[in-house]
Amino acid sequence: QLHRKFRKPLILMTPKSLLRHKRCVSKLSELGPGSTFHRVLWDEGEGNRDILTTDDKIKRVVLCSGKVYFDLEEQRNAAKKKNVYVLRLEQLYPFPAVALNQELSRFPKADVVWCQEEPQNMGAWWHVFPRLETVLEELKHKTKRPKYAGRAESASTAAGSMAVHQMEQATLVAEALGL
Repeated sequence: QLHRKFRKPLILMTPKSLLRHKRCVSKLSELGPGSTFHRVLWDEGEGNRDILTTDDKIKRVVLCSGKVYFDLEEQRNAAKKKNVYVLRLEQLYPFPAVALNQELSRFPKADVVWCQEEPQNMGAWWHVFPRLETVLEELKHKTKRPKYAGRAESASTAAGSMAVHQMEQATLVAEALGL
């Protein structure tokens, strides 16, 4: 952000739970000289055939942003769904169309799903949806319109009950992964 020729605000949104999450870590070398910010992050199972199959056998690409990635990855690995690739959008604006185009071009026959924890009217879905649709159109992708996996529209940001929240979370993760 500081090395750009122009100044613009840097806004980071992250839940406190990720500050202590065992899997949400970076090495110092990944933040130092010669490193770059990646607008799109690849599936951490990539290259490990025990977790993921080859690109041509991927049946579903799940796009998400934030901490839901860890729930998706954990459940995908537990269910041994080797044909589901989880791709993270780390920058929502400006939309990383070029990077996303490159990544999705690897999976021309896969279904594309957007997964978010927030209710449909509160998360990134309505921002991402038309832009993702444009990327899929440019690719002449099998999927013309991404699917939505997440909580239904709601007037409140949370269920108000931990049991209901956990049930909704399990449901949206299973829906996203096609379980």
